[in-house]
Amino acid sequence: MTGGAEIRDSFDIIGLQVNGSIKPMGADTKSIRFGWRLGSPVRGLEPQAYRIRVATVREKLREDQADVWDSGKVESGALYADYEGGELAGSATYWWSVTVWDRSGACKESEPEWFHTGLRQEQWKAEWIWSSDTVRVNDFAYFRSELVIRKPVAEATMYVSAHNVAQVYLNGVKIGGYGTPAPTNPWRRKYYAAYDVASFLQPGTSCIAAIAHYLGGDGQNYVNGLPGFRLQLEVRYIDGSGDTFTTDTSWKSIPDTRHRNETPYQQNRRISAIEDVDARKLGSEWMLAGFDTAACPHAVLSNSQMNGWTMVWQEIPEGAVEELIVPVETYRGTELQESGSQTFRQVFDAGKIVSGWPKARLAGIAGATVQLRYAEDLDENGFVRHNVSNEKSEHYYDRYTTGGTGTETWQPDLSYKAFRFVEATGYPEPLIPGVNLWIASAHTDMAGGGSFRCSNGLLNEMAQVCLQTQKNNTLGQTVDCPHREQAQYLADTDLQAETLLYNFDANHVLAKTLADFGDGQLENGTFPFVYPTNYGHRDFRLQIPEWDLHFCTLMWKIYWTYGDERLLERNYGTAKRMADHFISRLDAETGLVPADQPWHISDWPYSTVLRKAKYLTVENIKLAQAVAVMSRAASLLGKKDEADAYALTENRLREAIVDVLYDREAGLFRDGYESEQHHQGVNGLALHAGLFPEQARMTALEAVAAMSWDSRVVLSLPLLRALFEGGKDEAAYRLIAREQYPGWGYMIRQGAKTLWEGWDDRDSHCHAWNGYPLRLLQEFVAGIRSVSPGFGEVEVRPYMPDDLDYAEASVPTVRGEVFARWERRQASGNRSWCFVLVIPHGAKGRLVVRHEAERERTRITESGQPVWEQGSFTPGVDGVSGCRWNGDTVELDLASGRYEFEFEFAGVGI
Repeated sequence: MTGGAEIRDSFDIIGLQVNGSIKPMGADTKSIRFGWRLGSPVRGLEPQAYRIRVATVREKLREDQADVWDSGKVESGALYADYEGGELAGSATYWWSVTVWDRSGACKESEPEWFHTGLRQEQWKAEWIWSSDTVRVNDFAYFRSELVIRKPVAEATMYVSAHNVAQVYLNGVKIGGYGTPAPTNPWRRKYYAAYDVASFLQPGTSCIAAIAHYLGGDGQNYVNGLPGFRLQLEVRYIDGSGDTFTTDTSWKSIPDTRHRNETPYQQNRRISAIEDVDARKLGSEWMLAGFDTAACPHAVLSNSQMNGWTMVWQEIPEGAVEELIVPVETYRGTELQESGSQTFRQVFDAGKIVSGWPKARLAGIAGATVQLRYAEDLDENGFVRHNVSNEKSEHYYDRYTTGGTGTETWQPDLSYKAFRFVEATGYPEPLIPGVNLWIASAHTDMAGGGSFRCSNGLLNEMAQVCLQTQKNNTLGQTVDCPHREQAQYLADTDLQAETLLYNFDANHVLAKTLADFGDGQLENGTFPFVYPTNYGHRDFRLQIPEWDLHFCTLMWKIYWTYGDERLLERNYGTAKRMADHFISRLDAETGLVPADQPWHISDWPYSTVLRKAKYLTVENIKLAQAVAVMSRAASLLGKKDEADAYALTENRLREAIVDVLYDREAGLFRDGYESEQHHQGVNGLALHAGLFPEQARMTALEAVAAMSWDSRVVLSLPLLRALFEGGKDEAAYRLIAREQYPGWGYMIRQGAKTLWEGWDDRDSHCHAWNGYPLRLLQEFVAGIRSVSPGFGEVEVRPYMPDDLDYAEASVPTVRGEVFARWERRQASGNRSWCFVLVIPHGAKGRLVVRHEAERERTRITESGQPVWEQGSFTPGVDGVSGCRWNGDTVELDLASGRYEFEFEFAGVGI
């Protein structure tokens, strides 16, 4: 226990995490950070100190015998602490708890929680194995091994990796999720998954089986690497002894698998293969102990180069099925086969584009083959188009042949497909939705919690469409689209981060983007246009300079949301090499970076911004923003000289941008050097970056707000931010809420359930970089904003347009949920505004409301108690430390907690 201090029941310690994960199975022993949150109905709860204890077993914590580490009482209001004890063992379970004191001196101790450390590189005993020495594209390998569990099991951890993916079964039960491991460059780091499998093991013989898939086709969203499967099972018995089971040449390989090997790729970008499964070849009994393996050859060792791959536990969640959709049948017909038999042709509609796969339950008709073809849309005859998004493909399907042994269930889930419609052909009986066919909507299993809701149905639908689109595009990494590419772009991820950071626990997913591009960084500091990728292949040996610069802004967004400076430490070197490359190319005469690289994209898609000029305005502004991030990051990391140098470079670059690219006569920035075009998006970006001369800023803001909307997806984000932040809330809001072309509302009115790649009904109809309206509604209409790293200070500054009666939003943060709601009310001829706020404990809050009433004629109450009346602040309301009038806004300073404010305007029509 914690000694003589009072144990306070008015708050709880919740949400215990290690390195941002709940009960991690492979925590990095070299960098452990404990985190927690506080829950209490009491306002103004402020942590004053903490104590962390770590032990090898739970009982030692209860006995106050932390045999691993005891931090002692640390005077700090932080909600996290770094481990500073002795070296932790790999592949070990530890227990920890935290005691927190508040400013009154009362304390509370958390319930003990466990975390498991990862398998260290030197602890890997498992061999990389495969079914043969031959490297084949789209190779499916089946492995199995029987093991004897000698005693009752206390703990059992299974570590699994493959290149590219694998599914593992223990005694016929699937272990883990989907899409595992997530793609990386294996020559830099190879992910493995870890599972607690103690509950699956009993004394006696057990069987481990696995299906592994190697792509190897120089595709866009992975690195070829080499084919291999690796598994290590660490078992500890209740008597303290243990066994280790590993992949080696004693494992058996199934010679004639159910999957046909070397099937065609489904997309032009070669990212997934047709799963053509013949259940006649093999039932499920091969996954169980006792299966006759006399005809099965031994596995062979994979290429020895794989032994040099650095194994890293996969922090991002695995893929999971969020919902099973019962589709609607839109067509049923029959077709006559050459044999004279009749089969059915059917079309099914999932109601929206999803990432995932179909799930079929089929009667045991031996040798019957069903083919399921996918597409976003239908042709003029109501059949599924032969394409993947906007690219032609004859191979976007999977196929299953029944074994004839009773009811069979099949889902082609070794890869993600993305589609709305499924066309079934070749089966002799009709498939009944909800009986024989479902659509599994699947994606990386991030925790959620963000939301937006208001009195406008279109905006509510838009919020849900943004969420669905984002889920569809988080598939082991952030991807540009879930069908034709599934590729990770820096700019796409930077745009997606807007919605991800306000609606999901996306820390690990977004950090993976930075790590991946760090792994793929080229010698000169620049990046391939996507990564992971097979950059050596001519199809993907591409670069986009402006996209490189998003590395810094993405890094800063993640840091600002989670407040974890370790992210900056890990990625600073990569960011520095990239930024220094561009700085080294600054022209001595103009001070600008020249546009001499092959592919420049200032805006996208179908941009009207000038893209050919000696110097491009967008590229130089983004470089200035990146250099500004470098200065701030260097300062936070204690690199003062570098911080000063980057600050000086930023100032010089900003001056050069104005000197060379600002058209003083027009009062606007040109698209590029000597251009006569002053694009709305370019100037929106310049406003957002604070580049306009002060005396010209408001005029430019008015001009940009009055322009016809010509920005595309990339530059519309800074445009809208510039408008909202510059006081042109109405103009920004109307762009989001408009129902006419172009825009998001137009898509919704056309029936879109996911967002298109651009404004036009063409190409991809599921692009998550277009999903940032949800974030803007949460941040500017509901008003939730973080004004210090990690939401240490929360400001709620809503914009309340005339056509909304109310709006509310919730945002999950590292400190807990932030919630804000505003509503207009009218009673007895008087009008009022009501606000409900929740500020998480450990944070400070501020409510800022723009008004039109006079201060003397306004009364503000909280839960009925006066806060402001007769023109002055009325102290005494718990948690409200101040209320002041600043021009046309009123500001209230708040401690943490829940509040209900009412603004009453006597005799004023607000």
